[in-house]
Amino acid sequence: MSSATDGKGILVVPACCTSVVVGTAPKTSMRMPIVHVPFASAAAVASGLREALLVRGLEDKQVIVWAGDGGTADIGMASLSGAAEKNADIIYIMYDNEAYMNTGIQRSSSTPRGAWTTTTPIMGKTEPKKDVSRIMISHDVPYVATASIAYPHDFYNKLQTSLKIRGFRFIQLHSPCPVGWRFDDSLTVDVARMAVETGMWILYEYKNGVIEISNPSRYLIQQNKFKPIEEYIKIQGRFASVDENTLKGLYEYRNRNIEFLNKLAK
Repeated sequence: MSSATDGKGILVVPACCTSVVVGTAPKTSMRMPIVHVPFASAAAVASGLREALLVRGLEDKQVIVWAGDGGTADIGMASLSGAAEKNADIIYIMYDNEAYMNTGIQRSSSTPRGAWTTTTPIMGKTEPKKDVSRIMISHDVPYVATASIAYPHDFYNKLQTSLKIRGFRFIQLHSPCPVGWRFDDSLTVDVARMAVETGMWILYEYKNGVIEISNPSRYLIQQNKFKPIEEYIKIQGRFASVDENTLKGLYEYRNRNIEFLNKLAK
């Protein structure tokens, strides 16, 4: 992000795994100013910070929120929605590891159906994953995108695109967590790529009211060449308790999502 913003970015980080990674003042592991804020307030703080910069005439500065799914899909949803509704001139990046990983691997609303967490320990979560990107699109904001750590160039390009747009911008970055998802950390990129190859995660952009599905998701949809979902879940211990009924639900969720995006893209 530092290179993408050419040193003109300010990062707002609510309570999350990144709060630990970046270190404490006056030193940081990132080459940009960082504001640590409470769980629920990231979008509100970023909005206020952007307004303060504008008052000072610092229009070339970019205010970027970097937040997990717990602080976005759950605890921070109210302030996120408020910032989107007001079209606050900020970029909000949700790195989505599908649970509260920093506080003990508790279930979030972004946790997919069937996934084990410490608060869904028997049969996994019974509800489907909340689609935060779709919620942001419903706010009629200028830009929404999904990305994956398995496709860094796609993520970088989408970040660059968002930097050229004014108003509220949202990117949901799919980010597997080896500890919470129960796989060896050497497989992190493989797991992230498999999410896309099975259609459990679709890459796309929403810009100026139009959705465009990104490759390789576009190619996989056009050619109907998705790998079986079983290949994705079998390499993750968090799905060890998935039964036939839950697996059927995962397929239905994937197919509905593809159908919905296809209709909007057309």
